[in-house]
Amino acid sequence: MIPRTLENTIRKAMRTFPAVVVTGPRQSGKTTLLQYGWGSSHRFVTLEDPDVRMRAQEDPRGFLDFHSPPVILDEIQYVPELLSYIKTMIDEDRRPGRWLFTGSQNFPLMHGISQSLAGRAAVLCLLPFSLSEIAGRGLQSLDPAKLLKAKADTFPTHKAKTSLADWILRGGYPELCRDRKVDRQLWCSSYIATYLERDIRQLINVTELRAFELFLRACAARTGQILKLSELARDIGVSVPTTRRWLSALETSRQVYLLMPYYKSLGKRLVKSPKIYFLDTALCTYLMGIHDSEVLLNGQSFGALFETAIVADWVKRYLHGGYQPPLYYLRTRDGLEVDLLIEECQKLNLLEIKASMTLTPKHSQPLKLWRKQLGARVGLTALIGRVKKIEPLSRGIMALPWNTYLSS
Repeated sequence: MIPRTLENTIRKAMRTFPAVVVTGPRQSGKTTLLQYGWGSSHRFVTLEDPDVRMRAQEDPRGFLDFHSPPVILDEIQYVPELLSYIKTMIDEDRRPGRWLFTGSQNFPLMHGISQSLAGRAAVLCLLPFSLSEIAGRGLQSLDPAKLLKAKADTFPTHKAKTSLADWILRGGYPELCRDRKVDRQLWCSSYIATYLERDIRQLINVTELRAFELFLRACAARTGQILKLSELARDIGVSVPTTRRWLSALETSRQVYLLMPYYKSLGKRLVKSPKIYFLDTALCTYLMGIHDSEVLLNGQSFGALFETAIVADWVKRYLHGGYQPPLYYLRTRDGLEVDLLIEECQKLNLLEIKASMTLTPKHSQPLKLWRKQLGARVGLTALIGRVKKIEPLSRGIMALPWNTYLSS
């Protein structure tokens, strides 16, 4: 069992909330985490079993009386009507930490929680492994604020024992990441087929799954890029409203993350369209047809995939800590860009992401210009790349190695 950062967050939530809901994409490790952490204190019931599900649907009061708390109800989205009955039971006994739920992120589940368990349940999200979890430091993973404030001379030196190519090609889904015997292409193919057949049919009424799969591949090809919906719709032959609806399904099921632009008080010359990032690079590279390290490292998409991996890791660090990610990007219409802006600690922390193994002061020029424009609001200013060690790049700007930095 690889320790997960979210375990600390769940324990914190259980001290005050009667219920904790752990959502996230299929196969991200939700069930394993709750069984491992609370299997000895809470009885475990899975609603994925058709017989169990039928009993819960036919006699919800009897089911909950038989499976009384403390209890883990796995895959609660299969019987969302239970939530209304659980609300009544919580109101009668509000002792914290007695109800634990897992559920794949979808509209019906979240609607049921907001309607029935508002104020009674902490809703948390578990994504695939972050790099600090791969490094075995899930429970010691630095809080985002602490990581952004870390000084070079006191910076942790831990690193995940994985190559960059492996990290990108095998991603963070536990089964694929941990077990080298698992065939990557077969796993990804099966995952996508299951995702299309089960999750997408539940989320939205897609009658032609083949068209949606083309849309999925088109999104993968655009990872790390500014999203132009009209262009995407034209390429796959569907309307813009359909494209927008399908994109919302990808967001809701935690397959992609839309990085919004930061333009508060900075004028109208900034680009205001979001950038799209896949939250797992194994699925992304599979959809792009990239299957080995040589093709990855020498291909034209390597820079975008490296950026995708870094941005996704920051998303995981925030969500696994129980926070909403305050992540943005900056870009003017004439092309001056910063890949990642993190609004934290009342500061705007600027991170440029470069796949190069050699970072020079020239690479820091956009950061210098933005530091000058944003002034005292700027916090950490750094480039993340394939450098071997932390080193100053120019005044006030650091070069950070991807592995050491994100493993902390």
